[in-house]
Amino acid sequence: MIFYEPGRHKDEGFRHDPFKAFVSPRPIGWISTVDAEGRTNLAPYSFFNAMSFLPPVVVFGTGTHADGSPKDTQRNVEATGEFVCNIVSEALKEQMNETSAHLPHGDDEMAKAGLAGAACQKVRPLRVAAAPVALECRYLESVKLPSWNEPAGNYAIFGEVIGVHVDPAIVENGLVDVTRYRPVSRLGYFDYATVTEVFQMMRPD
Repeated sequence: MIFYEPGRHKDEGFRHDPFKAFVSPRPIGWISTVDAEGRTNLAPYSFFNAMSFLPPVVVFGTGTHADGSPKDTQRNVEATGEFVCNIVSEALKEQMNETSAHLPHGDDEMAKAGLAGAACQKVRPLRVAAAPVALECRYLESVKLPSWNEPAGNYAIFGEVIGVHVDPAIVENGLVDVTRYRPVSRLGYFDYATVTEVFQMMRPD
């Protein structure tokens, strides 16, 4: 077995720290928000997952700018108390990647990527109309995480899911069939994967 301490991967011959390659696949949280002026922001986060079920809570991790100031998504979520997590299907992978570009504050990534927005029921941000699933979220809290690059920081942003939009085309016999939309996940480096097949295992008890 190869052993290395985080941050010292090159000592063992790794060109890049493979941590993110090991913790994979990770679902992508495609987070849409609005700022205080109602301008739309859309950005993908590969540090994303569900944390609880009753109630449903999701979390995404974000870094800050080099000077420690928050990025648009974090700023908008904390200012408005709302966000939407859009699930990325294989058909939307190119648009998702385009929205990772660093645009000036106030620019609309959704429009820049040629995506149509749709109104939500309980929150102000638009959801991505073509996304197979969209989770309307009420902001819960931000947790500051350690940083090796201060003043730049890291934060975990938690939200409670208060509404869900589901494309009926992905539902069969009352169950969601992920192979119908093939969710995109992040691996390590610049690698991605899609879910193309599933298997079941029942719990022993």
